[in-house]
Amino acid sequence: MTVERYLRLMAGIFIIGSLVLSRVQSGYWLLFTGFVGLNLMQSFFTNWCPMMALLRAFGVKGCCEART
Repeated sequence: MTVERYLRLMAGIFIIGSLVLSRVQSGYWLLFTGFVGLNLMQSFFTNWCPMMALLRAFGVKGCCEART
């Protein structure tokens, strides 16, 4: 799998997790959901986000690197 696919997976896990925690624990977890959404929008414009850097540090290849 590529960085881009892992990024979508992690964003989905974070969003679902924070929604569950907002129902179980506190509504303040919705702020985390908003943070993930803002980070995804920021990465649209800059093509960079902290999770992508972390995944690349762990050796996950990008979409162009995976083909070769």
